Amino acid sequence: MLSLVRIALRRPYTFLVLAIFILIIGPLAAWRTPTDIFPEIRIPVIAVIWQYTGLPPDQMAGRITSPFERVLTTTVNDIRHIEAQSMNGYGIVKIFFQPGVNISTANAQVTSVSQAILRQLPPSTVPPLVLNYSASTVPIVQLALSGPGLSEQRLGDIGLNQVRLMLTTVPGAALPYPFGGKSRQVQIDLDSARMQARGLSAQDVATALATQNLITPVGTQKIGSYEFNLQLNNAPSDFHDLENLPIKTADGTTVLIRDVATVRDGNPPQTNIVHVNGNRSVLLPVLKTGSASTLGVIAGIKEKLADNKAALPPDLNIDLIGDQSLFVRSAISGVAREGLIAAALTSLMILLFLGSWRSTVIIATSIPLAILASIATLSALGETLNIMTLGGLALAVGILVDDATVTIENINWHLEQGKPVETAILDGAAQIVTPAFVSLLCICIVFVPMFFLDGVARFLFVPMAEAVIFAMIASFILSRTLVPTLANYLLKPHGHGEDGHAPSRNPLVNFQRGFERRFEGFRERYHSVLDSALHHRRTVVIGLLAFVAVSFALVPFLGRNFFPEVDSGLILLHVRAPVGTRVESNAHLIADIENAIRRKVPANELKALVDNIGLSISGINVVYNNTGTVGSQDSDIQISLNEGHRPTAEYMRILRETLPREFPSAVFSFPASDIVGQILNFGSSAPIDLQITGNNLAGNFTYASALLRDIRRVPGVVDARIQQSRQLPTFNIDVDRTRAQLVGLTERDVTNSLVVNLAGSSQVAPTFWLNPANGISYPIVMQTPQYSLESLAALHNLPLSGSSGAATDQTLGGLANIQRSHSNSVFTQSDIQPVVEVLTAIQDRDLGGVAADIQKIIAAHAGEVPTGSKVILQGQVQTMNAAFSGLLFGLLGAVVLIYLLIVVNFQSWADPFVIITALPAALAGIVWMLFVTHTPLSVPALTGAIMCMGVATANAILVVSFCRERLAVHGDAVQAALEAGFTRLRPVLMTAISMIIGMAPMALGLGEGGEQNAPLGRAVIGGLAFATIATLILVPLIFSLVHGRRQHATRATTVTQGV
Repeated sequence: MLSLVRIALRRPYTFLVLAIFILIIGPLAAWRTPTDIFPEIRIPVIAVIWQYTGLPPDQMAGRITSPFERVLTTTVNDIRHIEAQSMNGYGIVKIFFQPGVNISTANAQVTSVSQAILRQLPPSTVPPLVLNYSASTVPIVQLALSGPGLSEQRLGDIGLNQVRLMLTTVPGAALPYPFGGKSRQVQIDLDSARMQARGLSAQDVATALATQNLITPVGTQKIGSYEFNLQLNNAPSDFHDLENLPIKTADGTTVLIRDVATVRDGNPPQTNIVHVNGNRSVLLPVLKTGSASTLGVIAGIKEKLADNKAALPPDLNIDLIGDQSLFVRSAISGVAREGLIAAALTSLMILLFLGSWRSTVIIATSIPLAILASIATLSALGETLNIMTLGGLALAVGILVDDATVTIENINWHLEQGKPVETAILDGAAQIVTPAFVSLLCICIVFVPMFFLDGVARFLFVPMAEAVIFAMIASFILSRTLVPTLANYLLKPHGHGEDGHAPSRNPLVNFQRGFERRFEGFRERYHSVLDSALHHRRTVVIGLLAFVAVSFALVPFLGRNFFPEVDSGLILLHVRAPVGTRVESNAHLIADIENAIRRKVPANELKALVDNIGLSISGINVVYNNTGTVGSQDSDIQISLNEGHRPTAEYMRILRETLPREFPSAVFSFPASDIVGQILNFGSSAPIDLQITGNNLAGNFTYASALLRDIRRVPGVVDARIQQSRQLPTFNIDVDRTRAQLVGLTERDVTNSLVVNLAGSSQVAPTFWLNPANGISYPIVMQTPQYSLESLAALHNLPLSGSSGAATDQTLGGLANIQRSHSNSVFTQSDIQPVVEVLTAIQDRDLGGVAADIQKIIAAHAGEVPTGSKVILQGQVQTMNAAFSGLLFGLLGAVVLIYLLIVVNFQSWADPFVIITALPAALAGIVWMLFVTHTPLSVPALTGAIMCMGVATANAILVVSFCRERLAVHGDAVQAALEAGFTRLRPVLMTAISMIIGMAPMALGLGEGGEQNAPLGRAVIGGLAFATIATLILVPLIFSLVHGRRQHATRATTVTQGV
């Protein structure tokens, strides 16, 4: 290490060039690294989407999802768990894998097994869609399409086939189907009265369509020297030609399709309605995938839209709604700004303490270089710039100052002894190289336990730890190379007899000298305090340790959160009308609710109000949706607020209180609206997700209702609800097979007739029409329009037909009886077992406290759990508990590792023990600080605690190593302790105060997303304040106690030997 310093002094240009190199590489790396709110969370999930139009949830689960889940378990490796949701028409299976799985192998296995199982599933099941995504796949913006004169169908068509295709080439953007609008298709509307008059059923029309509209090439013919392509009119080029297709000939007349139906360019019955600020619209959600930068994706989208404006209709308006890049940008710039303020403040403080601008310049140049070196290393490792890595670097600023300050302070001390500059540099470096290296190792070791976390917490904290460690290593190298080089250039030897400073006119100089005088006075006072404390060692030590012990009694009052709440100016409100409500009625209800919201939120604060009613037309959207929408009764309302709005939480509280009173039939809940909450909930729609799994569904529902009653009484619980419902209104149609057989009809004939009338022919007999104008194939779907089947009588009256021998003029009512009943609105499974979920959110209380109360309720009801069922608390709670236990274990591990490291360094068991005594004080300081500022314990606060351990140790090492030096000189422990405290007061105070000042901007938590890292800053400040007092008073006292004992022991042995 010393040879490094010698090289630096001998070949100064080497390290100046190194500094210039870092100055070039660092900003380049920073500019090219993707910026985001969080690091990429690489927890791979494969979602498999089965679609079967019109299949009810119970059937979907039994016939498609369960068989698929069972077969997955035999052929796909490394599955952690499987979740499935079966809704009307969709079966969605999410497969979560063990960390470190090879996702491409998993993809291949899932795809092959889903093809292999097709034969065992209902006929005409199409192969599923297979999607990959991770916890970082969250919506970052929504494009709202609207425009005068554009119908919903036209908007849907533009959104799906133009805008979406344009944007798919933006790197890192995932674009599911548009929400809302109407999807275009050729609609054949059957008229049952005209069909009955001609003795036809819907099945006959379907057969005619299938036999008259074919997409089969007929080949070529060679005539003379040419080969001709033959084009048959087997597929009409204009869809109006479909009206002229013959169905059958009876009594010499041919019945055409136009006699019993109308053909139009239409759309299927709408299942998903979207309004933007009260007007019907189409929403195109954009999600970001993997390590792409939120800012990059949104910039790419804006650029693409601007480039391709000419290709879109001139009337089309595209508005960006819920743009998360604003939040991300301000959060990132906030953290960066905090770092800069911290660097400026610390430089000022150093200037004040050292009174030399030259020393300050040396320190102020080495800090940014260390930060830039760290950013370059992170970038090379493929990390992104985000709140966590930047928070790590802001943390590092404080510790970096530490390294450079101690070096400079020491060189100055040697210069004051009257040595020439070079000798002073070498002596100073030699004196502190070991303590500095040990303290560097301490700070790095503290972060090692972070690498043992798992799940979301690991991906969040490892980058932060890396940022700090790289900055520390860079700073250590710089303080051994660049700092001596600069010191050699800038510092001047102190002349003797210069103590009487020449009077100066400069007010700053005079201020600094005044500060020096006062600081000297403070040092004298500290000297006398330490002296008197050393005379009453036992009392003082016991008093201080007792105070520390008492402080820990505050811990239960702190409360625990996973991450602090963030106010991003967005509110997401999920509304569930009574189960089975049709989408049109739901739209009326939502319009009323929105009017109520407009009355609560002042117009000048309301930026946009967007609603999304019902279930999307594509399963892909259902996969990405994490608000719990399962049918036409569900809606999401997004409320965006303008800049300078009142706190979002305040509005949420008002809406939570008033809306349920005004609309008692609806159930309201507030899922996470900002990126942070969505990533942390990871796919669940609430932070606390209580799952009851087992095959006895009826028993589980009863048990869940009993739990829900008690959970609602827990203080701090809001939006408590059961996600699943068994109240979906259903008609059971019971066909008398014997009676049907008498008139020549089978169950298949009845089924086919009903399918075509009610569900449409798209699933059982798909046919397509190719639009020559835009080259897109649209489905041709045939069904009875919903408005002509509006009563039970109309259902009884449906015509049935069978094969040629069957009797004509049969209706459904004649062969079947119809009864009302209920069924599941959604069928959820976890690891193939049915699940009932009780979801709750929290307000005005910490997550840990609420979870603990809920655990008590579960314990109280333990006797009522249905046989074979089990109850698990999932969601953010589970992630939080895992992260907390990991971090607390990390804290203990850090203390032990530090202790062992110092033992190696000092070659003694006792001295490291003296150093470790500063740590409980640091923890007590953290507890007090969090208690006083009403900050619950959270993951950032624990990180701050871990951080503190390292810094507190580093300062204590400085004091103890000096104690040992003095002890070796004169052998008096009390005197050594006094001298060490007195001499080391300035560097210890400097490093501590510079860190505290460095953390102050972060602890205030101003700016967007500043709430995120505020607990970290507060913890570090509280911990360091107490740790510094401990280092300056407790450590010297305990040192003198430990070594005083030894001295008595050695004296005693010499006396006995003398006798």
